[in-house]
Amino acid sequence: MDQAVSAAPDDETLMLAYAGGDTAAFEALYARHRDRLFRFLLGHLRDRALAEELFQDVWQRVIAARANWRPDAPFGTWLYRIAHNRMNDHWRALKHRPPAPADAERRTAEVVDPDTPERHAAGQEAGLRLRRALAELPEEQREVVLLRLQGELSLEEIGRITGVGRETVKSRLRYAMDKLRTRLGT
Repeated sequence: MDQAVSAAPDDETLMLAYAGGDTAAFEALYARHRDRLFRFLLGHLRDRALAEELFQDVWQRVIAARANWRPDAPFGTWLYRIAHNRMNDHWRALKHRPPAPADAERRTAEVVDPDTPERHAAGQEAGLRLRRALAELPEEQREVVLLRLQGELSLEEIGRITGVGRETVKSRLRYAMDKLRTRLGT
């Protein structure tokens, strides 16, 4: 039995073999470290589901880093450093993100997506209809509508710009809006 233990390849040899494509070497590393790594994570996190999630993340990072792995430090040290960093990432993220409310999924499902392709197309169509309707207005009516709606100017300011009195601006605006409502059907 002692000969079998001493004949077993060390972690670094297994990791190099895995980096070379030997999946059995990874299986040996995983079997050798999975229980201790999981207990380490669970001991720190005290949440089985979270420990399982981070456990999977750690092994995914090992898999992703296999091609560039070099035996600069013992494999176990490297593995636990990944776990340590992953937990730190988790705790840092929690400081910046409050926990989701218990009814978050329901709330999310109720939110209407304002930027659907249908809504976007309808908005473009409505904009085109409005531009066409504005183009059909007499110039003095179109000018007061654009100054009022796009410029957000008062009737007095529009009067000063156009050189007409407040009541004339008001009248042009009223006639223009009536024509737009009729043309747009609203």
